[in-house]
Amino acid sequence: MHITNQKLIEWGWKPFWDFHFHPDEYPGCHPARVIRGIRNHYLIRTENGEQPAVLSGKFRHAATASSDTPVVGDWVVILPGGPSGKAVIQNLLPRRSKFSRNAARRSIQEQIIAANIDTVFIVSGLDQNYNLRRIERTLTLAWESGASPVILLNKTDLCPDVMQVRKEVESTAPGVEVFAISARERTGIDAFSPYLAAGETVALIGSSGVGKSTLINTLLGSDRQQVGAVRVKDGRGRHITSVRELLILPGGGMIIDTPGLRELQLWSEGPGLETAFQDIRQLGVSCRFKDCSHTDEPGCEVLKAAADGRLSPDRLASYQKLLKEQSYHLTKVSRSARQSRKAQYKRTMKQAHIIRRIKEKS
Repeated sequence: MHITNQKLIEWGWKPFWDFHFHPDEYPGCHPARVIRGIRNHYLIRTENGEQPAVLSGKFRHAATASSDTPVVGDWVVILPGGPSGKAVIQNLLPRRSKFSRNAARRSIQEQIIAANIDTVFIVSGLDQNYNLRRIERTLTLAWESGASPVILLNKTDLCPDVMQVRKEVESTAPGVEVFAISARERTGIDAFSPYLAAGETVALIGSSGVGKSTLINTLLGSDRQQVGAVRVKDGRGRHITSVRELLILPGGGMIIDTPGLRELQLWSEGPGLETAFQDIRQLGVSCRFKDCSHTDEPGCEVLKAAADGRLSPDRLASYQKLLKEQSYHLTKVSRSARQSRKAQYKRTMKQAHIIRRIKEKS
């Protein structure tokens, strides 16, 4: 099916989904985009406007993990006219991209922050919030998402040497555009406006207090989002934004506001880490050993670069920390998968035993 409805295209529908939505498979159904979602209650956008929606019982039963259910930015298949006038979500269309993290420190569960985004805006405050290592971690997850990362250094009005900080970030994020802005004073905003073109979707990612809500209010031209104070002692803000929400901007672009993220654990085993640290990867090509871990091997070009000043020792330590975390996470994922398969096998055998006993009695 080729979607020609301009209203859906304005909300981000792209030819990608033309190959995945087949009306003959879902009689009477329509595509819709998730604007907001809390548990089983959603606000969606259809060609006829916004309306509430719930998951169908079949969909809810088939979902084995939270990542199987819709999140903000998703495209879903809905059947209008459900209970209490709510649309019923029948299916989830494939995602073009997703920004994910591991949900909790001791569990293995993917938490999708936003889906079907074109650009990830990594927002960092130029006050006590500024942390180069946190930017590296967020950048790793952004590269994993399938979207393009852009770094916004907010609160230039509080930074005495913006150019120096920007140069430092640019050297840490090769190939990534870095913009220095002040959302409060509305400066530098026009520089990244090309990423907010009509039909494009951007997600704001950053910790509390970096100014995401202020930036959104500036882009919207109204005080829609509540703005909280930041503690002077450590630059941390309170979680004012509690719900992820997709908003359409005056120019036609869309932006997803997210609550402040205090913790960002790696989730995927994809190429995000190597992409975020491509300078280390390039240095590693000249190491004596192809499987060099860049820790204590002889002939390691990465260690040599850290010693002679070509590579920051702190950046190398950050890379090694994230690499270790990723390896540990993959081990836990493998263990979790084995346990899941074992539990599924037990359930299957139990069901087979019950069926056999019923047949014997009959």
